[in-house]
Amino acid sequence: MADPRGFLTHRERQERPSRPVPVRIMDFKDVYERQDPSVVRTQASRCMDCGVPFCHTGCPLGNLIPEWNDLVRQGRMEEAAARLHSTNNFPEVTGRICPAPCESSCVLGINQPAVTIKQVEVSIAETVFENGWLEPVIPQRLNGHTVAVVGSGPAGLAAAQQLTRAGFTVAVYERDDRIGGLLRYGIPDFKMEKDILDRRLEQMEAEGTRFRTGVDVGTDISWDQLRRGYDAVIVATGAQRPRELELPGRTLDGIHPAMEYLVQSNRVVAGDEVPDQITAEGRHVVVLGGGDTGADCIGTAHRQGAASVTTLAIGRKPPCQRPANEPWPMTPHVFEVSTADAEGGTRTYLASTVEFLGDEHGRVRALKVAETEYRADGSRGPIPGTEHEIPADLVLLALGFTGVEETGLQEQLGLSDHRGLLARDETYMTQVPGVFACGDAGRGASLVVWAIAEGRACASAVDRHLEGWTRLPSPVRPQDRAIGVG
Repeated sequence: MADPRGFLTHRERQERPSRPVPVRIMDFKDVYERQDPSVVRTQASRCMDCGVPFCHTGCPLGNLIPEWNDLVRQGRMEEAAARLHSTNNFPEVTGRICPAPCESSCVLGINQPAVTIKQVEVSIAETVFENGWLEPVIPQRLNGHTVAVVGSGPAGLAAAQQLTRAGFTVAVYERDDRIGGLLRYGIPDFKMEKDILDRRLEQMEAEGTRFRTGVDVGTDISWDQLRRGYDAVIVATGAQRPRELELPGRTLDGIHPAMEYLVQSNRVVAGDEVPDQITAEGRHVVVLGGGDTGADCIGTAHRQGAASVTTLAIGRKPPCQRPANEPWPMTPHVFEVSTADAEGGTRTYLASTVEFLGDEHGRVRALKVAETEYRADGSRGPIPGTEHEIPADLVLLALGFTGVEETGLQEQLGLSDHRGLLARDETYMTQVPGVFACGDAGRGASLVVWAIAEGRACASAVDRHLEGWTRLPSPVRPQDRAIGVG
């Protein structure tokens, strides 16, 4: 370890600096500014190089965090990049949009602020691109096997890159006009500008991965045709079916699933024309549900010029400190202020929506909301007599996702549905031989690091299935869950 007393000498945690709120809400550019390299090295030196690095357990990818922290501290950035890429295909993505469960399980976090692992990670990734160190990894030979990957989110792209490098001929099918899945159209540019994704896709194309955009598998080509045309098929379509809120007035104009709103905004930012775009300009916006998707809606609404932004959560406000029933190294549910929350708006807890109220034109004008009560049986519901109205002419439902969208998988392939997800065995294979499922399609909506980890593990399983053996890493099993999650 370069500095065995670093965590004692440098006790202060320095976050990545962000642009001033009045400036950044004027555009969709990255919220954050580049951290000074000397600060990054100092922060990396706070890593304790623990005997048992629990950050490895917190991160499903098994990132070699103490190793690349040490190398960054010493200024050996190219070696740090090699360590980082050995376990993570897209550190420039995880370093920006992952909520960093590794930091929640950092041993230093027991009695000090945790190491800024995510900040160090993105600094390494940016140094790689700036210095031209990201070379294509060309396979020495092709093994003659072909694989189709359906879906180009982080799970599909990770699986495709791993298999291409192992000598497979891989084609990625994407129904949208551009590759990237939710990385492209679900994540606003103020969290990750899309040139970051494009430069990684250039590397993948140079390595030999083939991309097929504008192909809706199940409609443009049947799943059975795809299965007969390739030695193996990986389903990585995500779990994008939104959770609904069936209340009186739900069919009023102006009430939309969050992803419908975000996708349109991201297309406009990319330069596309979107007829009848859902926009927050001049409107009173209410976001139902928190989490990352809700925060993305808040930040987007601010940049579109919303008259007001209100977030409603049915539950209690989380505690500011780690609760006793979520001890280290579990990821605690604590009150956090995202960069979008810091830009303004109102957050209200214990708010149960009772009804959507409309005007004479059939458009939403307000929400009828009541206080939430926690009942003896564990359920929650509105307290009678506490109803009041909140003005709203744009309501965004950020309530999470319930499973895989219907794309003909059951009818055309006979894949079984397990709680809205695709059933698979311990090798990621579905009950159809040669058809695998990874990422949110099999796990359910989860973090980007879990998607990448499943993509890597599924690639290893496909390699073993077709070649009889594998050298590809398999960081997680289908049944694995985060610390403290059943």
